[in-house]
Amino acid sequence: MKTLVASTALAAIIGSGAYAADLKLVEVITSPERTETLKSMVAEWEAQTGHTVEIVSLPWGQAFEKFATMVAGGDIPDVVEMPDRWLGLYSDRLMDLGPHFETWEHADTLTQTTIDMGSATKGGKLKEIPYGFYLRAMFYNKEMLKEAGYDAPPATLEEFREISAKISEQDGKYGYCLRGGPGGLNGWMMMAMTMRGAQNYFDEDGKSTLNTPEAVAGLQFLIDLYQDGLAPRDSVSWGFNEIVAGFYSGTCAFLDQDPDALIAIAQRMESDRFAVAPMPKGPDGLSFPTIGYAGWAAFDSTDHKDEAWSLIGHLSNPESNIAWAKRVGVIPIHKGADQDPHFRSEQFAGWFTELNGDAWQPMSMPTYLEGFGYFADSLVLETSQQALLGQISVEEMADEWAEYLTEEYGKWQADQ
Repeated sequence: MKTLVASTALAAIIGSGAYAADLKLVEVITSPERTETLKSMVAEWEAQTGHTVEIVSLPWGQAFEKFATMVAGGDIPDVVEMPDRWLGLYSDRLMDLGPHFETWEHADTLTQTTIDMGSATKGGKLKEIPYGFYLRAMFYNKEMLKEAGYDAPPATLEEFREISAKISEQDGKYGYCLRGGPGGLNGWMMMAMTMRGAQNYFDEDGKSTLNTPEAVAGLQFLIDLYQDGLAPRDSVSWGFNEIVAGFYSGTCAFLDQDPDALIAIAQRMESDRFAVAPMPKGPDGLSFPTIGYAGWAAFDSTDHKDEAWSLIGHLSNPESNIAWAKRVGVIPIHKGADQDPHFRSEQFAGWFTELNGDAWQPMSMPTYLEGFGYFADSLVLETSQQALLGQISVEEMADEWAEYLTEEYGKWQADQ
């Protein structure tokens, strides 16, 4: 009873405006539409609680470096949009959300995958609430395939190469929208593991598998697509916006992307001109599309832990989450959300085939490694562009990646 009275009194104080916390929230995967959606959701929380939130938007292409500089300089936010690839780096400094989550009214409707991925940290503590999942599937342009003499999307990597080559015979047309710039790691990992027929990043001796012969063949597959002219020449520097524009403009016929790309594409292409298929299978009949996530986390240094959790809880409740998922293009986090008509449409067929088919095994990145953020956003970007341009060999690239990951994995094992 005392707790109830205290809580009621606190609510009254907050509602009267006598107590108001000022929080800072940093978003790092930004676009005008995402920012406006976030502002709207935050405004609802502000109106309910009397608190205020400053939203800082960092451009994704420079977000890793800019955010690291902020934190190093002591400009640490209360709440942050935390990509999975950064979780290992910052997890020791993030607030344990577990105690708050246990009493959250929506805890029972959160999917187990959401809880597991938000707890992919040292000690298994819940350090973020993912707001949705990014699963790769293959967009394809129906008209371009038909003009090249094909009625169906490629089922295998061999067919993917064949159709890409046929389409690239046309002036100004290409098979594949290669993401050679920021955020390109997913494509490299998918090709490496699909060629291997397995998704283990490390062998039983703790060594990275990325420089095994099969993985190297997968990396070379992407390099060959580019060097043989089956992807636009300037795609060596393309990021998300460029590859999506390359697809909806009809420059290239194939695009491997997450549901977030569907938003811009559906605005510019009639639904009968394109579709989404599952990722092509490798020599062993298996495919390993990457599944990733981002979510809401709070820094343990915040002076407003209860308010930070309250904001995260609001952004993560079923109503907010499904609205966010529809606007930014992710698979929602609450049970039963997949029955929403929006997600039962034909446009989501490729992703749900991957989630339900035995041949497709969604693959998480080793984001638990402390150095994974640097690996994904700096090391891979620099060396993969060098390999695409022929400045280093695929073996040199694979060895550098494997050496770095093996060392990081050793550090992680020693810390367990």
